[in-house]
Amino acid sequence: MKQSFTYYLTLLVIRLKGLKKDFSKDPIDYKKIRRNDVRKPSKKSFRVNDVEIFKISSTTITEISQKNSSKSLLIMIPGGAFISGPVKHHWDSANEIIRSTGYTIWVCDYPKAPEHKIEEISANIDLVYKAAIEKYGPSQVSFFGDSVGGTLTIALVQRLIKNNLELPKLIILISPVVDATLSNPEIDVIDKIDPMLSKRGVLSAKKMCAGNIDLSNTMISPINGCFKGFPETTFFVAESDITYPDQKLVVEKIMSSNVNVKVIEGKNMPHIWPLLPVMSEAKTALNRI
Repeated sequence: MKQSFTYYLTLLVIRLKGLKKDFSKDPIDYKKIRRNDVRKPSKKSFRVNDVEIFKISSTTITEISQKNSSKSLLIMIPGGAFISGPVKHHWDSANEIIRSTGYTIWVCDYPKAPEHKIEEISANIDLVYKAAIEKYGPSQVSFFGDSVGGTLTIALVQRLIKNNLELPKLIILISPVVDATLSNPEIDVIDKIDPMLSKRGVLSAKKMCAGNIDLSNTMISPINGCFKGFPETTFFVAESDITYPDQKLVVEKIMSSNVNVKVIEGKNMPHIWPLLPVMSEAKTALNRI
């Protein structure tokens, strides 16, 4: 499949921003990466929608809805290597989704590493879901998680199944980081072509988040958990992404568990490609979402 002109333009912008360089440092410079954080949406971005901000435990929820919103809720768990986020493309994507679907969206700004560890972050996600189903009911709640937002979404569902609790309607995963150890040998090959991420920096961020727990723990490496009983799942994966080799293994596990799963593979695409601005391939993927 031939890539668009905007694909090459997007890669150029990624390289000019030096994202690969930032994610090649150990320890990773989380303070520098956080400079791109957008913790609250601009009033201009959501001027036709209703915006309410509230807290659930240590997580700040930005609820975005329309006057005629449906009774369905989409919980957005933004990525950011556990150390940063949300950023502008999360708010832009939320805006597009709400205008097209009429869903209410909760954008979750959960606690970040290194100040906070995976146990606290996971507990926050559990409480967010508990509050959501109390208000909407599980059949009206869906999840949208990119990168480590996908990590947290998968791990949440695994805990829900383990504890025989009600599941969300569906989950959408965009380039989820499923194995914090990054020990898959295929990763070293893709690292050479990944325009955005590097194993060195991503692993540093994972260690900051893990604290005293083992990197193979299912809270941070859900690849080691069970996928039987998962709700309807949609995977967006990218070939030029160091997280891709582990995602392929998880897709195999999900398919062997008889889960209703759809996999959309981005030919030559970088990490979280459906959320990237300008690129026509991203717009097509977001329309599909």
